[in-house]
Amino acid sequence: MTVKLAIIYYSSYGTNHQMATIAAEAAKVAGAEVRLLKAPETAPAAAVNSQDAWKAHAEATADIPHATAEDMEWANAYLISAGTRFGVMASQMRAFIDTLGGVWSKGGLANKPISAMTSAQNDHGGQETTLSSFYITAMHWGGFIVAPGYTDEVIFKTGGNPYGYSHTQGAAFSDDAKAAIGHQARRLVEVAAKLA
Repeated sequence: MTVKLAIIYYSSYGTNHQMATIAAEAAKVAGAEVRLLKAPETAPAAAVNSQDAWKAHAEATADIPHATAEDMEWANAYLISAGTRFGVMASQMRAFIDTLGGVWSKGGLANKPISAMTSAQNDHGGQETTLSSFYITAMHWGGFIVAPGYTDEVIFKTGGNPYGYSHTQGAAFSDDAKAAIGHQARRLVEVAAKLA
């Protein structure tokens, strides 16, 4: 059975979009069928348009489809990536998650492996709490959490976060960063293949 991976991200300025894109390429190379999707924007257009970088990113990624409940049913694995806002996932991702009650109530999110990534403006901006709090949601779904842990030495080279890759906004994506994201995506695909 093919691993069907939904990579769902929310990104205001592009960091989590880049992370999701890197993960998608690694997952495809590992043999997964991948849907790269974004959580719908919930901020008013006036807010988005008031910041040049936010507006530019929204325009540049306008062709990427919004994630739906149907995508969640289709997938047999999930990789979620969203920025940190005050120690938890951005409200846009939480709003998308809040639309999944119907799928959840019929068991459509259960027994699927899940991993997550995040970013923040600074190194200790709440990345670990963001990932930990999202994994509580995954537990409610009945999902299997597939964190990277310390399963590859590149984790130590990129800040040592065992819960999922986390990036500092504005920092370049080094080869180590790309390797850590790729490792997390491949690990998720490997576990999903075993479960499938």
